[in-house]
Amino acid sequence: MRELVIGNKAAALPIIQGGMGVGVSRSSLAGAVAKEGGVGIISTAQIGYDEEGFDQDQAGCNLRAIEKHVKRAKEIARGAGLVGVNVMVALKHYREHVKAAVKAGADVIICGAGLPVDLPELISQAAQEIGALKENLPRIAPIVSSEKAARIMLKMWAKKYDRTADFLVIEGPKAGGHLGFSKEQLDHIDSLDYDSEIRRIIACKEEYEERYNSTIPVIVAGGIYDRKDIDHAFSLGADGVQIASRFVATWECDADDAYKRAYINARPEDIQIVKSPVGMPGRAIRNKFIEKVEETKLPIKKCYNCLEKCNPKEVPYCITKALIDAVKGDVENGLIFCGANVGRIDRMMSVHELMEELFGCCGLH
Repeated sequence: MRELVIGNKAAALPIIQGGMGVGVSRSSLAGAVAKEGGVGIISTAQIGYDEEGFDQDQAGCNLRAIEKHVKRAKEIARGAGLVGVNVMVALKHYREHVKAAVKAGADVIICGAGLPVDLPELISQAAQEIGALKENLPRIAPIVSSEKAARIMLKMWAKKYDRTADFLVIEGPKAGGHLGFSKEQLDHIDSLDYDSEIRRIIACKEEYEERYNSTIPVIVAGGIYDRKDIDHAFSLGADGVQIASRFVATWECDADDAYKRAYINARPEDIQIVKSPVGMPGRAIRNKFIEKVEETKLPIKKCYNCLEKCNPKEVPYCITKALIDAVKGDVENGLIFCGANVGRIDRMMSVHELMEELFGCCGLH
């Protein structure tokens, strides 16, 4: 099985475990994935939800938690694989999270839920503040869902910073959580020729590989469930895959056991597209919470200062509270994001067992 080489960093296996917030993928899961030779990703979205003082100081707790979980994941990994973070551009403290990840020693930083136009600048600023060498800085990637978005990002980074992406994450319409597609597209997902879109994105990045005499690995995400899906992604020209939902039903996942059981018990007909306060459609497991939101606006008693563009008086519910309730185990009254294939997950396993199933190897120890 091929390595995943990103700049001067390499993982033995070409797999990135997708970032899942709030609190679903933190150091336990990311560290276990890296230990097996993959790329473990920590979601920074309200990562400090269980830190002391979170109700009074979300920003401070989140920054402390980023450092704690990156370092802990690396300790678990024991020098194997890579450990990185996923930072949503839509977060109110997106810039601070990026800088905190750099200072904590993250190997990679992936940004989605918006276009991370200033990400190279933030990396440089953080490096100057801590006196880090260029070769030790995180490798960076935007999440894109279309050739148009990929071209915009690569063109802007080239123009503003005379550099290109270290890798690209292409997130398709079958992914979990927030999606870069319209409700209409998601309602007619089977009619989308997304393979062609992936090929167009790959062709687009090849222009910048030639321009900068570098390699820009492409990671395909969304609906990747088994080895057949992985091989199909490779056949399109991908260098690796990103998988998220399957890692929820692992012993090492950071979510409550009730959250994991919700994945195992979910049927295909339980999955639906919901409207998120972020302004994007999202894929989630239908439960009492979603039924309530469909009928009425849920009053917001406290603002957790999570999203840059969120007016508590206007949004239908508080997404931070909904996600925290779910990850803590209240799976009927919280929001449970998931991928399109969650209905196929039927048992718990270890990260090691999952990696063996996907790649037919024993991992690294």
